[in-house]
Amino acid sequence: MSSRCADPLMDLFGEVALPIKMKALEAGVLGPSELVFLNQVFHATTVEGETDRQREARASRIIGYYTAGLTDEAELCTLAKQPLGR
Repeated sequence: MSSRCADPLMDLFGEVALPIKMKALEAGVLGPSELVFLNQVFHATTVEGETDRQREARASRIIGYYTAGLTDEAELCTLAKQPLGR
């Protein structure tokens, strides 16, 4: 029996996914299963060489879109990779 995501604040490699965790805690409305899902989206959209600021912005976008009602993983992944327009 696999407990791949037994702790929703841990990523698939046993490390804390800090940007997504911090932004989720700031949002204050997400449960453990939602954190697991958002962590999967966060890791699926990782960009090599991005800065901490870019990672935090990506985490904010993912949570923002999710809390706005977008729950499709593919759509979240696509939108998370795009910077917010002005």
